[in-house]
Amino acid sequence: MQTYLLVCLVVFFAGVTQGLSGFGSVLLSLPLLAIFLEIKMVIPLAALFGLAITVILLQQLWKRLEWKAVYPLLLSALPGVPVGAFFLKRLETDIIQLILGSILIGYALYSLFLRSHHRGINAKWAYLFGFLAGCLGGAFGATGPAVIVYTSLQAWTKDKIKVTLQVFFFVSGIAVVFSHAMSGLTSLAVLRFFLVSLPLLIAGTYLGSFFYGKAREEEYRRIVLILLALLGGFMMYRAA
Repeated sequence: MQTYLLVCLVVFFAGVTQGLSGFGSVLLSLPLLAIFLEIKMVIPLAALFGLAITVILLQQLWKRLEWKAVYPLLLSALPGVPVGAFFLKRLETDIIQLILGSILIGYALYSLFLRSHHRGINAKWAYLFGFLAGCLGGAFGATGPAVIVYTSLQAWTKDKIKVTLQVFFFVSGIAVVFSHAMSGLTSLAVLRFFLVSLPLLIAGTYLGSFFYGKAREEEYRRIVLILLALLGGFMMYRAA
């Protein structure tokens, strides 16, 4: 029972995070859930959570969607998902935690200190970033970092970035969840955790959406990124 309560709390916070900022649910929930659940259970569980959040947010943002911004990312991500799932099935748990911890720290440090103020890179880069995102999604359930870096380098509005991320997370999330199911990673235990915590996931997402545009988003993102770096370091410490 205690484990279920902890999962529900993590999921609620993850929903608030993505509802407010448009990203971060999987990146935030992965290391937290890995503290008290086995990593190969956490990854398909976090993928299910991420897909559910995206469905909620898409209902709110659908009218702002520009397909030409998202389809190159989607086309290149789909072949990357089975590549990532292939490695997840065969890698040791400690190696997975080391890689995921490195990704979290690298992404957090990039976003905090190294992100360029120059916006508007060539749209052709979307194919590379999309493929990398698909690989990360299949292997770790986290398609976000590569696509978030790509969108942050574009001269787009906040709303365009958020809806582009949600459409990408939705389509790639379906591919990731399907790949995990076909690989036997989505067990009955994973589905039980998902269904029990779904109400709090929905509540957290709507709460985050309520504060979207009202809260000082940049400060909130900075707090989340610092937390991600710390959690990434904790995962690497556990695996060492």
